[in-house]
This record gives sequence, C-alpha cells and structure tokens, in this order.
Amino acid sequence: MSNKRVLTGITTTGTPHLGNYVGAIRPAIAASQDDNVESYLFLANLHALIKCSDPAQIHQSTKEIAATWLACGLDTSKTVFYRQSDVPEISELCWILNCMTAKGLMNRAHAYKAAVDKNLEDGEDPDFAVTMGLYSYPVLMAADILMFNATHVPVGQDQIQHIEMARDIAGRFNHHFGQLFTQPEAVVESHVKVLSGLDGRKMSKSYNNTIPLFSTEKQLKKAINKIKTNLLEPGEPKDPDDSTVFQIWQAFASAEQTAEMRQAFADGIAWGEAKKQLFELINTEIAPARERYNALMEDSAQVEAVLQEGAKKAREYSADLLAKVRKAIGIYAL
Repeated sequence: MSNKRVLTGITTTGTPHLGNYVGAIRPAIAASQDDNVESYLFLANLHALIKCSDPAQIHQSTKEIAATWLACGLDTSKTVFYRQSDVPEISELCWILNCMTAKGLMNRAHAYKAAVDKNLEDGEDPDFAVTMGLYSYPVLMAADILMFNATHVPVGQDQIQHIEMARDIAGRFNHHFGQLFTQPEAVVESHVKVLSGLDGRKMSKSYNNTIPLFSTEKQLKKAINKIKTNLLEPGEPKDPDDSTVFQIWQAFASAEQTAEMRQAFADGIAWGEAKKQLFELINTEIAPARERYNALMEDSAQVEAVLQEGAKKAREYSADLLAKVRKAIGIYAL
C-alpha cells in the first residue's frame, strides 16, 4: 500500500466552469494517474447543505459534477470516487470528533468570524443566520479527512486553517484514545492557475462571471465574445499580461502557442480575432469531454452505479476504521 494518500472534496452547489477545470479538475485527474499515490475524491453534498437550501440545485449539481469528472477522464479504478452522504461512517465520526473539539477552536474559524463581522457591520446580532452547520463545518471537514487517514489534502490558501484544525482534532483524539488517526498535511497548490472571468475578476459563481465548462459550442463562443477588453483598435499593440483573453489562452495553450499569441498581441491582433482563436483552442480541448458529458447526463443510472461502486470501496476502509474508533471510545458490544 502506498503511504501517500491524497483526498479532495468538491462541494455540490454549482455548475462546473472553465476555472474549476483548469484549477482543480485537470490537475487532480493528472495527479490521480500516479501509481505511488492513493487518491480519494468525493462529492461533498453534506457540506453543500451549509450554503444551499435548494434541494433541486444540490441534486442537479451532484449529477453535473460527477458527470464532469467522469467525462474529463477520471479513472475510477485508480481513484476512490464517492458521494459523501453514501458513507454514513463519516457522519458518525463527525459527531464523535465534535465531542472532542474545543468550542474555542471553532470560534477562531475564518468563515464563522467573517459571518460575525458582517453581522456586526450590518448592526445585526453577532450570530444572526449562523447555523451549526456553518459553525462546526471544520469538524465535518476533519471527519472527511481523518476517516480515510489522508496524508495530503490539496487546498487553497483560505482552507489551510481547516487542515490545521483537523490536525489538532486528530492529535487530541490520539492523545486520549491511542494512535488511530494520521495528522494530514495541507498541500497548497501555489502553482494552480486562477482563471479570470468575463469581467476580469477571478472566475467565480459568486461574481456571476463564469464560463460553464460544457456549454454548447454556440454558448461557448457567445461567452468568450463577452470577455471584457479595452478599446484598442486592430493594429494597435496590446498588453498580453493585462488581458483576460490572453490569460485564459495561456491556461489552454502549449508554450509554443503562448509565444505565438504573445507576438500576435504585440503585432496588434484584433480582439475579435483573438477571441475567435481562443474559442477554437478551448473547444478543441473540451469537445470530446463535452460529448461524453452529454451522454452521461442522459444516463443517470450509469453515473449512480459508478458512485455506488466508489461508496462500496470507501466503506471497506471507513467501516473498519470506525469499528476501531468505537472500540477505543467504549462504544461496542457487551
């Protein structure tokens, strides 16, 4: 067995976009091909309940995200790919860890503090609209990680604190009940590309500036044409480093294609032409996956079967570890 176990969760609240593809999906699929790494990848639909109360959206998003990863080439024989809610051991472990976690630790969680600060700013009660889900979110995240004794968890800067909390919680449990949990390491993907959206800000659902990954060709072309540009005319040199069009080009292009486009900017390529070439570049890469995605979206039973198979693999590990945890804390047959 490999001693490097990497775990990644994807919250099921939205439609995957080009930024998700470049920043998370493509690199995670490449990493999962490494035979020296055990890869765990899950749909965090219990986490989704914290920020979304629309059942139809959570259900649809779960299907879209699962179909996206499969269409993009995730090899489920090399990856344990599962839906969080299909592994009930995670929820039970979450409660056990809740009973070991200091409230003071949760008080320091960034998301909770940000919600309190916003309430105070708005003249509201500090805990207005703060649910226990939001408040104790880091404990569920710790349960996700510790349930599989993940050694490495790829995260953005804003999530490092949660990995540190998972380490604290694991350490406290181990101190009281014996060494059952591995203390995970955060892997900060500093080289991960953050794509700009249509308005030049980071591509994000919250800014409503995304380009959905599997738009039709017509929709993709239309979205790319909406990317904000300056008023420089054809023939006038343009600065590639200040251009969303160029930045997205770079995320999909080879080094050679990037150098050619940089030269084209210097030579004053027209924005319309640059956008046309960008559409062709992206469409060439994602068209085969789009076809597979559309077929999977029509075949829910196939996607469900893959997730059930993943849950079965996940539970082989989680049931065994939870039995040890229960024994350690005194909850077992008389």
